[in-house]
Amino acid sequence: MDTVKKNKKPNVFVRLWDSVRNWFVSFGKRFVDGSLGTKLSHFIFGAGNFYHGQIIKGLLYLLLQVGIICFMVFCPEVNGTPYGYKALINLQLGGTEGRTFDPETGEYSNSVSDDKLQLLFGLVTIAVIIIYVLLWLSNIKSSYKADTDQKEGKKPTSFKQDCGALLDNRFHILMLTPTMIASLIFTILPTIFMICIAFTTYNDVDMSSEETTLFYWNGFNNFIYMFSGQNALGKEIAARFLPVFGWTIVWAIFATFTCYFGGILLAILINKKGLHGKKVFRTFFVLTIAVPQFISLLAVRNLFNNVGPINSILMNLGWISEPIAFFGGTSGHPGNEYLAKVMVIIINMWLGIPYTMLMTSGILMNIPTDLYEAARVDGASRSKMFFKITLPYVIFVTTPYLISSFIGNINSFNTIFLLTGGAPEVTGYKAGGTDLLVTWLYKLTIDNGEYNTGAVIGIITFAITATITLITYRRSKAYKEEDTFQ
Repeated sequence: MDTVKKNKKPNVFVRLWDSVRNWFVSFGKRFVDGSLGTKLSHFIFGAGNFYHGQIIKGLLYLLLQVGIICFMVFCPEVNGTPYGYKALINLQLGGTEGRTFDPETGEYSNSVSDDKLQLLFGLVTIAVIIIYVLLWLSNIKSSYKADTDQKEGKKPTSFKQDCGALLDNRFHILMLTPTMIASLIFTILPTIFMICIAFTTYNDVDMSSEETTLFYWNGFNNFIYMFSGQNALGKEIAARFLPVFGWTIVWAIFATFTCYFGGILLAILINKKGLHGKKVFRTFFVLTIAVPQFISLLAVRNLFNNVGPINSILMNLGWISEPIAFFGGTSGHPGNEYLAKVMVIIINMWLGIPYTMLMTSGILMNIPTDLYEAARVDGASRSKMFFKITLPYVIFVTTPYLISSFIGNINSFNTIFLLTGGAPEVTGYKAGGTDLLVTWLYKLTIDNGEYNTGAVIGIITFAITATITLITYRRSKAYKEEDTFQ
């Protein structure tokens, strides 16, 4: 019993608390044990490097500190948008009026973009502060390392030696730093900005009102509107959310598993012993991959159009009296919602099965033949060998692909948008019968300017995909038994 208690790991909160406590303890110990230069580095960047004769490194740290402080304190406003500490103050937003009246035209114009920039530059300023803290810790660490080198009888490394290390044992830092900076600028910062928009009233359609305080924080109101009632425009957005969400999940399940198992079966058929012309069959199916997807989708859409070849042939044969609205039809003839959904699933199979077929073909060739021979000796049938050997092996290897395919189908914008555009029209707010969350988000933001509502949908979509990815992968055999098939 005591052994079980000893081997039991503490929970995540205890471990987190221990990590934070240990960090502060080591930080304080470093301040106490450090040299005079290390102590000064806590207040003046590069002081420890100057103390140890590392002049160039010390100058770089000092210039970065002075530059950031000048940015925070002395940077002037540019086109009316403040930087530095003023941008932090403006993060409160405060309900800035977003409308101006033009007496010549008698119309109101939109000036909300300046307010949006205040939010953006406030976030940029926070990022600059985080960078400042990281530089502060880095300069202390650099000075303390020089202290340690001196205690061990070594000479502190020069700037030239540090640059040489970036091409040798620290080459990974040189290569990953540009990627990290690009990710911060083009991925992390825009994502945080989008998340913040979800908690504001930023909505271009509000400009239809002459008395609108347009841009301020409104807490979780947008999320409440999404699940339980009307949005700020009085539109019943909650009534349309659950149907769109449900269809998104149904679409992701069918689009993923039809292509996945269809590709496996196709690969087994093509790789069957005794089959002639395997290369021809593979080439035929790979043509679907070779042609850009959007071209294939537009071509199929034209084939099944109301005036396309398929409808024309059926009408000439006398099988139908009027065109079939395969993809939702027009506003006057909206068509059948369920037919459109079935059509996009079938066409997605035509596009997706060849990918799985190619991948599975390589996996099938690597399954040990000894397994099949032993199964035959034991009298196993072909179906039993498929379900006990082939399928488990393929699923084990392709589990990460299966998860990423499911997540990709949740965000499958091209297939729905190019085939149906969300049609047919149904009762609800801005979302058609085949709209996914991602295409609905596009309509709300790009077509209607409802950025806060679109941001809420984006956050919900991210939460769904992240949760599914983490749970399914952590529970899969590909994660728990990653060394089994090596």
